[in-house]
Parts: sequence; C-alpha cells; structure tokens
Amino acid sequence: MEFLSPRVSIERSKDRLSVVISARLPKWQETLLVAWFLAWLLSGGYIFYSYLHLPHGGLRQYLLVFLAFWAYFALRIGKAVAWRLKGFESWRLKGGVFTLKNSIFGLGKARDHFVENIQDLGPLGRNERSLKWQINESFWVIGGERLVFTDRGRKFGFGKGLNDEEVTALLPLLKHAIRSESRRAEQPAGQP
Repeated sequence: MEFLSPRVSIERSKDRLSVVISARLPKWQETLLVAWFLAWLLSGGYIFYSYLHLPHGGLRQYLLVFLAFWAYFALRIGKAVAWRLKGFESWRLKGGVFTLKNSIFGLGKARDHFVENIQDLGPLGRNERSLKWQINESFWVIGGERLVFTDRGRKFGFGKGLNDEEVTALLPLLKHAIRSESRRAEQPAGQP
C-alpha cells in the first residue's frame, strides 16, 4: 500500500487497483462542525420543550411545522458530521468492473460500472468563482467531487475532497488501469 497524501491511499496488484480517500478534516474544522451540530440539537430540543408546554393553538402548529424542518436539517447535518468523522470513499477496479462506494461507519451502497461503458473520464469542469462550486467545496457538506465519467449517458462524479495535486496524480493512474482492464476484458477466455 502506498500513500499519495495523508488522506489518500492506493493499493495496486496485477489485476486490481484500489483507492481509499478519507473524509477527515483538520481538527479545527471537525471541532467547529461538531459544535454546530450540538448547537443545532440543543436549539431543537429547547423548541420541542416549548412545544410540549404550550396550550393548543396557532403557535403550537407553527412550532410543529418548524420542528419538521428542523428535523430534516438535523439529519442532513448529522450525516455530514458522520461522513467527516468516520467516512471514506473507495474505488476498486477489478475483473472489468469499476466500483465506487461512499462509506460511513463501513456502511454504504457500492455502485458498479463495467469498464467498457466508462467514457469521458476526466476532471470535473469547475468555475471557482461560482457560488454553487464554493458551497459544494465547503467542509459542512458531503460533496466536492473532482473527477467525473459517463456511463451509458449518465454522469457520475467521484473523488470527494481531492486537491489539484491528488487529481493530477490519480487521474493518469486510473486511466491506465481502466485501459488495461478494458484490454483484458476484450481478450477471449483462455488467452494470456
């Protein structure tokens, strides 16, 4: 196993390539994110306490709707905190299949893509001045994909949180591995 950076590890063998990208943040950003989540939970708990002690009426209905929105964002924030504390993205190229998985606490759905269907693999086009890009790159969201490919007309982004140097190092490695795997898949069975 080799380490491209403190967050990115690569494992290569003759017939397999595996890349793991940790979602960990610098300690000060982790602390800020956890503090924000705790403040969100405390404020929601206080509002729920107030809801329980109000007489029936319009304000109580308003607080119920407010708490529904609060719960939705509490789940989103909680997922982002779990991603940043215990999450990682893994790629595996083996047996003609490129597998992408976003994992939190070891759980997550793997998406398989046959290498012969992968087209237009490259860096994700970006406009660093756009608000959408800035929000997607922020540390409080699960996002920041830097690579993209097309599989049967549908685009898939991956490489969450990679910096430019990591993209520059990983992209040629991944392209070469996919080309090799495509050639291997095209060979008739039994031929070396």
